[in-house]
Amino acid sequence: MSDQPTFTPRDRSWHPPALTPQYKSSVLRSPNQRLLSLDTTLSEMTGPRFGHDLIGPLDNDLIRNYAQTGDAIGQRIIVYGRVLDEDARPVPNVLLEFWQANAGGRYRHRNEGYVAALDPNFGGCGRTVTGADGGYRFRTIKPGAYPWPNGPNDWRPAHIHFSVFGYAFAQRLVTQMYFEGDPMIWQCPIVSAIPDRAAIEQLVAALDRDNTLPMDALAYRFDIVLRGRHSTLFENRLEGN
Repeated sequence: MSDQPTFTPRDRSWHPPALTPQYKSSVLRSPNQRLLSLDTTLSEMTGPRFGHDLIGPLDNDLIRNYAQTGDAIGQRIIVYGRVLDEDARPVPNVLLEFWQANAGGRYRHRNEGYVAALDPNFGGCGRTVTGADGGYRFRTIKPGAYPWPNGPNDWRPAHIHFSVFGYAFAQRLVTQMYFEGDPMIWQCPIVSAIPDRAAIEQLVAALDRDNTLPMDALAYRFDIVLRGRHSTLFENRLEGN
């Protein structure tokens, strides 16, 4: 085993601090002691691995992959982009998982407390694998905003969660994607914990009219940068990635 760390340390001026009182959950879960740097083991780096043959033909189509009686309800969109390393090189064969609320802002989860209606044709999750150029693409509906019990009148802006897996399941990063032009981004206590506006804007997917499907779906581009000075902000792995 090498004495060198297997991750790139976080730039604390770019990434949010673990303790951000306006985001109440961070008060209890932020560490009280200095972080320890632990090398990953060989077994963590090599397995368990996911099988590419387990990806179904509709896994990247959230409009239809849970359909019971028809397509999911809501504004139809395409989300696409590339997964890149710190030198802007494509990262192929990355498993991406994504999950979100429905058009009314409600998750399909047994502990969901929001009263908006469920869509019987929308499950809210999917997955895909990046191609040789690091590219990915999926269809979905634009999620709605929703209230959450952080403050008396706090709302989360529309967003989609991403889970990025490397070659083994221990290599996992988690982030969120927001939508260009949404004023609620700048009112969110979670977003306001990020100290650098440029870092926030990196989480905002750009509307791309050139890749819109006419009379069908708008397109948004969201690239994910795994490491480096301006890596995408990830919610886990505070020690680095």
